[in-house]
Amino acid sequence: MKTIYDELELFRQFLNLVEHHFGENCEILLHDYTGEGRTTILDIRNGQVTNRRAGDTDSTFGLQVSAGERSGEDCYNRIIHTRDGKVIRSSTMVIHGENHLPIGTICLNMDISETVRFEEFLRRYNRYEVAPPSEEASSDIPDVSEMLEQMLQQAQRKVGKSPLFMSREDKLQFLRLLDGRGAFLITKSGDKVCEFLNISKFTLYNYLDTIRKEEAEAQERMNASGKEPQHGSEEN
Repeated sequence: MKTIYDELELFRQFLNLVEHHFGENCEILLHDYTGEGRTTILDIRNGQVTNRRAGDTDSTFGLQVSAGERSGEDCYNRIIHTRDGKVIRSSTMVIHGENHLPIGTICLNMDISETVRFEEFLRRYNRYEVAPPSEEASSDIPDVSEMLEQMLQQAQRKVGKSPLFMSREDKLQFLRLLDGRGAFLITKSGDKVCEFLNISKFTLYNYLDTIRKEEAEAQERMNASGKEPQHGSEEN
């Protein structure tokens, strides 16, 4: 392919597809770098996004590509702030001809001004910064995987260390907290706990046996003395 015109109908068919798929907030441009002006907008859809039309010149980015001052590689999701206050998310596909020289580009400029404002509204409305979720989540959470993840995070905060720096005793304390909350009643929770602590299942079962034997012995001692045991797993 020497020029854009060699595949012009195919390019225009692609522009039709994108125009109908993304709607009026997405500007689609086909640039030709081989004409007399070297930066002619050959075809444009929804030009109201940047107030351009066919025959106008390319952006600074396109000029630099056509002049060889910028790499002729595709560029995705650049954020552009226009003089009239719009926020544009822009992506460019460079079309290469003979000798891999850039002969044009297809550009998408999506006006995301409204969604950015809406995103900011939702952030203020939901008040994430001033009202973070409490440590103790509702016990009515239906997603057991989320419930187990909360238990893991809460137990880690109680221990006060990252699993990477936990000693054997720290890990035993961690598992006591989980066991006391019924974490191991959740299906396949052992796999998740092993991954979190970076231990094998063999080690996990040994630790749990140690914990439960200690609990049983403590119960026996308390029964013998007539006192109720104070389980470390009942910490909140």
